[in-house]
Amino acid sequence: MASSCSRMLLMAAMIFCLACGAKGPTETTDINQLKNATIEGENALEVAELNKKLYASFTATPNYEDYVIGGGDLIQITIFEAPDLNTEARVSARGGVTLPLLSTVRIAGLSVREAEQHVERLYREKYLQDPHITIFVKEQFGSKVTMMGALKKPGTYDFYARMNLMDVLAMAEGLSDTAGRIVQIRRKGDSEEAAQSLIIDLDQMVKEGREELNVGIKGGDVVYVPEAGSVYVDGAVRKAGSYPIRQEMSVQEAIVAAGGLQSFADAKNVKLVRYMGKGRREVAKLSLEDLQRGEADELKVQDRDVIFVESSATSAFFQGLRLSLGTGLLGVGYTPPAQ
Repeated sequence: MASSCSRMLLMAAMIFCLACGAKGPTETTDINQLKNATIEGENALEVAELNKKLYASFTATPNYEDYVIGGGDLIQITIFEAPDLNTEARVSARGGVTLPLLSTVRIAGLSVREAEQHVERLYREKYLQDPHITIFVKEQFGSKVTMMGALKKPGTYDFYARMNLMDVLAMAEGLSDTAGRIVQIRRKGDSEEAAQSLIIDLDQMVKEGREELNVGIKGGDVVYVPEAGSVYVDGAVRKAGSYPIRQEMSVQEAIVAAGGLQSFADAKNVKLVRYMGKGRREVAKLSLEDLQRGEADELKVQDRDVIFVESSATSAFFQGLRLSLGTGLLGVGYTPPAQ
């Protein structure tokens, strides 16, 4: 009976995986139309104008209460109504801190003010009638945000308070003159397999005012702005990322630059996302087998192209593939399985 239930659960999981495998962006046109299409007049903001928008949106220097507590921080907690419960403790790597009477309380990821309110509520529920608590961060272990690529001041910056993408771009003094219009955000997960990648279109975020693309940044994030003349390759490839476009570079060559296909890749289902001007993109489906036969040999990559290699749903099920639908270019964030 148990064995039968297990088989049924396994079959259900496989059917679910096959039904909602990693399909990437939705096709909007065919490859022939994409090859023959002419790019509409380019009205994207110039870099100087983009930077002006970034600076205007940059939030003021955060208050101390906005500091986001992280693992490794040494904090001092003062309870005015019960000084005997005052304590000094270091936040663990898992985000918890040991407090008198309360045992372990998770506060990492909270601002100082939020942490104060959280601890006050816990003491109020069990021990104190109306506690007033202050938290002072004596030592900051220091979360970091790494800014890379075509920025005026790339580097590693302290992450003190909640910031969004436009904030950190302005913190790095904006885009350099050679910057492209795509931003990649790499985010660590709880494990190497849970790492995330988000792709954000700057023109859509800034020029069109799509606030949902101005995503919140977390400590540990890596923000990368490739130079103009780049193609972004993602999905079931070995080294997802942005690559400079060599002269007459083909889709196949771009995939090779990204390390080639993973074992679970579906070579018959590759999506090419092409910027058509005026904030519009088209998505065409192509097959690497067709490319190898020369049926699409005229198709060369262009600046700001995104190539997404889909995965075989059956193979992905056994490989542990996950697709996280989050905010990003066309709503796609890709989480690769373990290598």
